[in-house]
Amino acid sequence: MHKDRKTLHLISLGCAKNLVDSEILLGGLKNTQYDVTESPDDADTIIINTCGFLDIAREESVDTILQAAELRKKGRIEQLVVMGCLSERYHNDLKKEIPEVDQFFGTNDHRQIASFLTGKDYGKDDPLFFRSILTPSHFAYLKIAEGCDNGCSFCSIPIMRGLQKSRTIPELTSEIGRLVDNGTKEIMIIAQDTTSYGWDLDKKAYLSDLITEMDKIDNGPEWIRIHYAHPAHLNQRIIDSMAKSDRVCNYIDMPIQHASDNLLRSMRRGLNQEGIRRKIDNLRKAIPDISIRTTIIVGYPGEEEEDFLELTDFVSEIKFDHLGIFTYSEEEGTLAADLKDNIPRELKDERKSIIMDLQNNIDFERNSFMVGQSYDVIVDEVSNNIAVGRTQYDAPEIDKIVRINDFVEKGDIYQVEIDDFNEYELIGSLKK
Repeated sequence: MHKDRKTLHLISLGCAKNLVDSEILLGGLKNTQYDVTESPDDADTIIINTCGFLDIAREESVDTILQAAELRKKGRIEQLVVMGCLSERYHNDLKKEIPEVDQFFGTNDHRQIASFLTGKDYGKDDPLFFRSILTPSHFAYLKIAEGCDNGCSFCSIPIMRGLQKSRTIPELTSEIGRLVDNGTKEIMIIAQDTTSYGWDLDKKAYLSDLITEMDKIDNGPEWIRIHYAHPAHLNQRIIDSMAKSDRVCNYIDMPIQHASDNLLRSMRRGLNQEGIRRKIDNLRKAIPDISIRTTIIVGYPGEEEEDFLELTDFVSEIKFDHLGIFTYSEEEGTLAADLKDNIPRELKDERKSIIMDLQNNIDFERNSFMVGQSYDVIVDEVSNNIAVGRTQYDAPEIDKIVRINDFVEKGDIYQVEIDDFNEYELIGSLKK
């Protein structure tokens, strides 16, 4: 005997772009016969939104599917649905290897998934597909485009998500209005490459246009944060619009990937080291206190000792505010897959460790300068009288935190004076 209402548990793996996809799907299912549950043990249906970007992410996705498949095999759940990047790319292999999965869908199949689960047809732009926010209510990710036109040699994103498809500015400002009405104070702008936003639209637009329009929204968000900016496409118009904006944080997430001209050319990044240096100089000239996060890859095929030394010298000189490091892993179907992965695992790990130690010293030094200064801090968590927040110079989950030794409310912004620090956090109290 079936219940009138069914329960659904959704597991969202991978990046913020996947999280937005999960939010859109849950928004579509909000007013159906499904109730969302936090516990897989209480669910009739489990949906897994997979990541297929790197080896470690693929392993996590497959392990998660296998665990859920056991529940399906034992009859503990009625349906198992898999969606997302891994499902898009390896659909046939997964179907053969894990027959317990009822249906596989791609990254943009929200309408088809909702139809499969409910038995009803939905239009592509059905208003049901307003998002059901999974992040804390005071911040949200805004995906301004899907897919990517860049041909970076190491990256499988275009294979999984296709070419770039930008959303229109009115569509985006409308969504921002809904998010702010629901209590969102900070908007994180994301795409595979935010700086090439709008090039593909019938009426071409640019990220600078979007920033200008976001600034005009009445009662708009207090903070707007730019992620995934490709340095080759970060033009002066975008930098100037960021500098003029009262809402855009003095922060940019701009992956450079390397600093050796040889490897940047092989990676097809479109800029050499001098070009990257110019973009950083332009940013710091226009926005002197800007916080720059970057990402680099070590152990890319053909990375000689002198290439790695160029990278360490560059990191030491530029002193990025935040830095993430990946060791190269071959991605099937990419241009780099034709290159011999000739750097031993141990050497990749050693090079990663050297850069991490270097960056830890930079972080320690930078954080020490913040002691005695006051900053606006948005509160992300309050638990057991411990409050954790961030300055405008830090993004959630990836950058440093501020521990606040006073009573504060989650989601509010306070002036906090920094009293102490370490490599990973600042410690402060409300400014008297």
